[in-house]
Amino acid sequence: MPCVQISTNVCLDGVDTDSIFSDVTKVVAQIIGRAEHFVMVILKGDVAISFERNKDPAAYAEIISMGGITPETKKQLIYQLGTILLEKLSIPRTRFFVKVYDTTMATAYSKSKL
Repeated sequence: MPCVQISTNVCLDGVDTDSIFSDVTKVVAQIIGRAEHFVMVILKGDVAISFERNKDPAAYAEIISMGGITPETKKQLIYQLGTILLEKLSIPRTRFFVKVYDTTMATAYSKSKL
C-alpha cells in the first residue's frame, strides 16, 4: 500500500483539497502500478516550514511503498507530485522536497548481507 504524506506551509482553508487527494491518488496508483483503493494520502496545511531562509509557499512530501519503486518511477512521482502542488497550491517546483522510499529495498539489502 503506497502512502503519500504532504506537509505544506500553505493554508488549506478554501482550497479544494478533494481534487488534491484525487489527483495524488490517481497519479501514484498509475505510476507505481497499484489499485487506487490501496493508496493513502495525508495532507497537512499550515505547517511551519522555512526553506531558503523564508516562509514562502513550500512543501515536503514522503512517498512510501512496498515495492514498485524504480529510478524511473521515482522521477515520475516527483515530477507529477510537483505538478499537482504547482497547479493546486501554487508551490514552485524549486520549493518542494520529496523523499521516496521503497520498504522492500531495505529487506532486500538486509538479505543480501546474509
